[in-house]
Amino acid sequence: MPSPTRSSPAAAVTALDTHYDVETPEGIDLHLRPASLVPRALAFAIDLAIRGLILGVAYLILGLLGQFGMGLGTILLFVVTWWYMVLFEVLNQGRSPGKQMLGLRVVHDDGTPVGWAASLTRNLLRFVDLLPFGYTLGILSCLNHPAFKRLGDIAAGTLVVYRDAAPTRPNLPDAEPLPAPFALTLTEQRALLGFAERGAQLSAARRAELASLLAEPLQVPPEQAETRLNGIARGLLGTPP
Repeated sequence: MPSPTRSSPAAAVTALDTHYDVETPEGIDLHLRPASLVPRALAFAIDLAIRGLILGVAYLILGLLGQFGMGLGTILLFVVTWWYMVLFEVLNQGRSPGKQMLGLRVVHDDGTPVGWAASLTRNLLRFVDLLPFGYTLGILSCLNHPAFKRLGDIAAGTLVVYRDAAPTRPNLPDAEPLPAPFALTLTEQRALLGFAERGAQLSAARRAELASLLAEPLQVPPEQAETRLNGIARGLLGTPP
């Protein structure tokens, strides 16, 4: 299914999809992957279990303090119920412990980190998503919204997405880093790095054939072109830390 393209964060979507594209005011395209109902439910269940464990242990300890302990327990219940999610989302890059374990995070519709107002709104409106019981409205909203939003997300302008994996350093053939003999354009640099990264997928004869095409501008014999290209690619990427 083709992903919907938005010219602004508020643009409407007409079909469920696994991609949410946002163009920032600076003209940068962000490609977000909304999380569907199942991983969100699993993350919420994990957070619910953690909150239950915190309250259970706290009540056992506070119960030894009598009425004063029960008063503190009531305050703790309020804090854990209404501020657990908000504090983690705002102070931990949109990730509660459950979301972090499932690789999820909360962001604004434009891809920016979630703030206090938005996090408070989406979490305070959970009581609406719970109606009439068992998150019925929230489930129906997730299943019918193109970006799997519950009602709290719609009101707050937030989105639960998968976290981007940390970029990995591409594997290049072992070669001594070398400077390019002439200035390379960005396109040329990408093409050279692409050759080095995908060289293992080509036969030796094909690599030699492709590399020999650049032997003359590289000012090397054709049989040395591949080694020189790999060395320049290493030089472009920089030496490993």
